[in-house]
Amino acid sequence: MILARELRKTYGSNSVIDGVSFELGAGQCLALLGPNGAGKTTLLRILATLLRPTAGSLSIGGADALREPERARALIGMVAHGSYVYEDLTARENLRFWETMRGGDTGAGRLTAALAQVELDAVADERVRTFSAGMKRRLGLARVVLGQARLLLLDEPFTGLDRRGQKWVNEFLLGFKAAGGAAVVATHSFGSGLGVADRVAILGSGRLLLDRPAADLSPEALHRLYESLTDGAEAGR
Repeated sequence: MILARELRKTYGSNSVIDGVSFELGAGQCLALLGPNGAGKTTLLRILATLLRPTAGSLSIGGADALREPERARALIGMVAHGSYVYEDLTARENLRFWETMRGGDTGAGRLTAALAQVELDAVADERVRTFSAGMKRRLGLARVVLGQARLLLLDEPFTGLDRRGQKWVNEFLLGFKAAGGAAVVATHSFGSGLGVADRVAILGSGRLLLDRPAADLSPEALHRLYESLTDGAEAGR
């Protein structure tokens, strides 16, 4: 699903992403760990075709993401760190707006089905300003359902969520993988998301310091490696 080779992003003399290469197959989830400022969000934006790399190559689902970004983008669903929802609109109105903007089908049945898949159909016509952080995150994931994305990119998806919200996101990811989707979950926390990851990568100062199967690493071993590779930078638990 992802084939990245020597991705680089520089701003003047500052290298934000420095020679990152990795592959991710369908049905797999990569947990991307790293301290704040490591370059995780920049890498996600490059993968989402929202930011063009200074150098390197990137293929998404067989499409050249640099030469054919629109083709690659059709396969991608991204949920950024912020909720990015319209608080004065209802959940249904938010979905209808997003679908209209991307030229998609805004039929009532399709919108309701997407909301049902993220367990928001019962509150479809309530104003989003009344929603919890977890509900807003689920509304963002409803866009992924509507777009029928094959690659899901999540930036700090567990921030601000209680245990129930974290459990729901994990279950959503498991279902997404089971349906053949691939996911990259960027986080600075060891406390959530690792249970659904097939691989774990550590990013530090824009460089990929580790990329291993999750099954090969115990939580204790991963934490020791993280501290060693990132010079002891703190990660939340």
